[in-house]
Amino acid sequence: MYDKSFNDIDINVHDYDIFLKIKDENDIAVSRQMAKSFAQKNDFSLADVTKIATVISELSRNIYRYAKEGYIYIKKKETEPDKDILIEIIAYDRGPGIENVERAIAGGYTTSERSLGLGLSGIRRLMDSFYIKSEVGKGTVVVAEKRRRKF
Repeated sequence: MYDKSFNDIDINVHDYDIFLKIKDENDIAVSRQMAKSFAQKNDFSLADVTKIATVISELSRNIYRYAKEGYIYIKKKETEPDKDILIEIIAYDRGPGIENVERAIAGGYTTSERSLGLGLSGIRRLMDSFYIKSEVGKGTVVVAEKRRRKF
């Protein structure tokens, strides 16, 4: 689905409920708050709302810190046939890319002095599905989904 070169990635903003451009530090807090409200409106549990907000915060911070500019897309999806509700998040930038994706998602790998290198590995643990594609000099795309749990 996303296994394309970066020049071929086609994300239609009209397919998403929330579209955010990340270009300054304030956008991190705005994106976190919008994701939190969106998850609450879709009846996600408090624990999952917190996980989704944390994931958005990490993805937005990565965009701001490493790429300087990028986008967050969020939408509600309904699966067939069980009608499960999930939230899909896409973070996309045309920044420097990640040289060693496997190390980055394993945790403890960073190119920044202000980071512990735990963001991507944390996102992978917090979400139900996680996909990342990164090319040095072209950018990074992360796709993550969280399913609404039934109680």
